[in-house]
Amino acid sequence: MATSKLTGHASATGGSRAAELLLVERCRGGELGAFEELYRQHSSRLFSLAVRMLGNQADAEDQLQEIFLSAHRKLESFRGESALGTWLYRLAMNQLLDYVRSRAARTGQLTDGLDDATVLADAGGHRLADRAIERIDLERALAELPDGCRAAFLLHDVEGLEHKEVSDVLGIAEGTSKSQVHKARLRLRGLLRR
Repeated sequence: MATSKLTGHASATGGSRAAELLLVERCRGGELGAFEELYRQHSSRLFSLAVRMLGNQADAEDQLQEIFLSAHRKLESFRGESALGTWLYRLAMNQLLDYVRSRAARTGQLTDGLDDATVLADAGGHRLADRAIERIDLERALAELPDGCRAAFLLHDVEGLEHKEVSDVLGIAEGTSKSQVHKARLRLRGLLRR
């Protein structure tokens, strides 16, 4: 029997819903080691998400720290209505989407003044600047997508979650997830052809 990435994670860490709630209470109570345990249980999956979303480990490491700082600050708001892993995943997605948006804006400002004559070539003869521009184009195109489409697209097409899992993470209907991903793909094709 196949388990989903979201529900399978809780099982893989040996955490039942009651154990998750107990861990959250231990964290809220300031117990030494409780937040470290929460980090150990969830950091590798969230780091993988960050690497896939951001494209490099250094940014992913920085954002993983930000994700867990945010989780620490917002742990009081966790009510246990969803699995702890799902709550953390939502928190991480929001953090990463904000970072991608701000990075795209910064990149746009930085690249406005670049001179096309300063193109570098790597050892294989591929133009590094061309690849960087393609990546910037993709980031800009992603930034132009409506938030719902962008989040569903990243979770489904980049992260590999099933539509049911996307619907759980984003709090939308499964059909809405399918529609948002389809719209995102169409819009990205159009934006990247420009």
